[in-house]
Amino acid sequence: MSDLIHSSLSQEWQLLQQQVGRYESQALHIKLLAITLFALALSQGWSLRFAALTLCILWLQEAIFRTTQTRLCERLLLLESALRNGGTSAGMQLHSWWADHRGGFMSLLAEYAKAAIRPTVALPYFLLLAGVLYAVMR
Repeated sequence: MSDLIHSSLSQEWQLLQQQVGRYESQALHIKLLAITLFALALSQGWSLRFAALTLCILWLQEAIFRTTQTRLCERLLLLESALRNGGTSAGMQLHSWWADHRGGFMSLLAEYAKAAIRPTVALPYFLLLAGVLYAVMR
């Protein structure tokens, strides 16, 4: 593998790895916001329907973040394979790669749904929504 190709693959890997970390941090912030809003809703007597709707919106927002993060992770795996196997593919092709592998509207919705039901995403929202339901039933 030429030094130029290795350098571009390495540079892209480093940039994407940083982005994946940022998405992870942002997803955590969304979860913390959901927990905070849940606590405020219960302690301040806010509408529990509003709280449930807000939790669902935050859940969807995290799923969107996780979908983008997954795309970046897929590209990272491709770069790692190229670096490991001495591939000749050029780096800095994220958007071309994504455009080549992009599905239609239904495919995008399926990606969001898949991200939303991942246990690390779904469990906190499921528990918070169960807490809202419990508060409504009391």
